[in-house]
Amino acid sequence: MKKNLSIVIAVLAFTSLTFAQEDTLSVEVIEETYVEEVIDSNLVEETFHGTRIISGHSNETLRKGVLEFRVEHRFGDIAGTNGGIQQMFGFDNSSDIRIAFEYGLTDNLMIGIGRSKGTGAPYRSLIDGFAKYKVIKQVRHGSPVSITALATTSFSYMKASTDISQVSAFPKWQHRMAYCTQLNIARKFGDRLSMAVLPTLVHRNYVAQDDVNTLFSLGGAARIGLNSKMAVLIEYYHVFANDNFRNTVGNEYYNSLGIAFEWITFGHNFTVNLTNSKGFGETQFITNTFENWMKGQFRLGFCVGRKFERE
Repeated sequence: MKKNLSIVIAVLAFTSLTFAQEDTLSVEVIEETYVEEVIDSNLVEETFHGTRIISGHSNETLRKGVLEFRVEHRFGDIAGTNGGIQQMFGFDNSSDIRIAFEYGLTDNLMIGIGRSKGTGAPYRSLIDGFAKYKVIKQVRHGSPVSITALATTSFSYMKASTDISQVSAFPKWQHRMAYCTQLNIARKFGDRLSMAVLPTLVHRNYVAQDDVNTLFSLGGAARIGLNSKMAVLIEYYHVFANDNFRNTVGNEYYNSLGIAFEWITFGHNFTVNLTNSKGFGETQFITNTFENWMKGQFRLGFCVGRKFERE
C-alpha cells in the first residue's frame, strides 16, 4: 500500500512539474513573439503609396512576389499655341504612352521593364528597365529617413534619322542608350505628410553640340494625405547645367514640375496629374522638358497600376 501510494505521489509530482515547464515555455514564447511584434511596429511604412510619385520614382518597392502592371498616358498641351479649344485642351493629342511590368524580387529589391511611344523630342520607341533597392528603412526611435538606390537605363529603337546633324541619327548603336542613378531619401511625418529629396545623375551617350552628356538634377517631392485613400502629390526636378550650353534660341529647356491627385482602391493605384513634362522616365523628363508652365504648355496625364500577388 505504501509502495503504491509512493508511486502515485511520484506520478503526480512529475505531472505537475511537466505542466509547470510547459506553462513557463508558453510564457517565454508569447513574450518573444510580443517583442518581435513591437520591433516590426517600429518600422515606418508607406511613405509614398506607390512606387512612383508623378514622373519619377518614390522610395517604395514592391513586396516579394508582387507583380504590377502599369499604364501611363499623357495628353497634349492644355493651353498655349498647341492647345486650347481646337485641340480639345490637349485631348486630341498624345504626348507619350508607357506600358510596363514591374516585380518584387524581395521585400527590398524590385525590377521593371517598360515600353514608351516616346515624345519625338528627340526620341521615339523607347525600351526602359530599372532596378531599385531599399538600402535603409525609416524606423521609429531609429533611422529618421529611408534611402532607396535606383539605377535605370533606356534604349531607343526608332529608325535612325538620315540628317546627321540630328541626335536621332545615331552613328553608333551605343548612342541610343541613356542611364540614370538616383538616391531617394524620404521621410514620413505623421499620417498625412511625406517628403523626399532626390539627387539624380543622368548620362546620355550622344547629345547635340549645345548640350552636355552628363547632367545632375536635384529633385524634391511631397505627398499630402487628404484621407486614408486620397492624397495630393507635388514633384519638382531642378537641373544644374550651364545655360550657355543647354538654352539656345528656339530650344529652351525647362525643369520638370508636376502636381497630381492620387486615389487608392483595392489592388489599384490611380493617379491624375498635370505636368509640363511630356516623357516618362528620368532619362527623358529630366533632360528633355521643353515646355513652360507659364505659356500654358502643361498637360493632363494619368497612371493606373494593378498589382497581382501569388497566394
